[in-house]
Amino acid sequence: MARPLTPVPKLIDVSRWLWITSASIGMVRFVAQLFDRETLVAEARRQNPELGQDQIDAGVNGGVMFGLLIAVAFLVAYTRLANTMARGRNWARIVLTVLGAASVAFGLFRLVAFFSGLAAQLGVEMRPVDLGVAFVTTVLEAAAIVLMYRVSGHFGRRGVAGAPSNASTSSWT
Repeated sequence: MARPLTPVPKLIDVSRWLWITSASIGMVRFVAQLFDRETLVAEARRQNPELGQDQIDAGVNGGVMFGLLIAVAFLVAYTRLANTMARGRNWARIVLTVLGAASVAFGLFRLVAFFSGLAAQLGVEMRPVDLGVAFVTTVLEAAAIVLMYRVSGHFGRRGVAGAPSNASTSSWT
């Protein structure tokens, strides 16, 4: 006999969507950087001045394709982890916490480095849109982490209503 489904707490559902939104914003920014072909070619030429234009074009094309593959993989991974967390799996909450804490720390480091002038001293160029994305994703992920831990009784229960379920069952879900 199947256990009755319990609803996903509102804070957990909001946390799930914050994770997905943050990953989506990061992916959009990353993809936008990938399609700035002029910058990629200039950087490739600066790092490898001995390469011909055909070699640089091939390297940039391969890098863009690999970058797109990685971006999609990260978005899928974050979405799956967020949905698994919403189903009440504590291990997914822990993984998201570790990834999110690292992302928040890196985002804060980028912001502090820019506003303190350290980035400029080291010759690192930071565009305003990059800083905006860093700020937004840092805030979203910090909020998502906090919200995940506001409802600790949700984790460890099976059969949560309103949470996406997998068609296949495994010991990992």
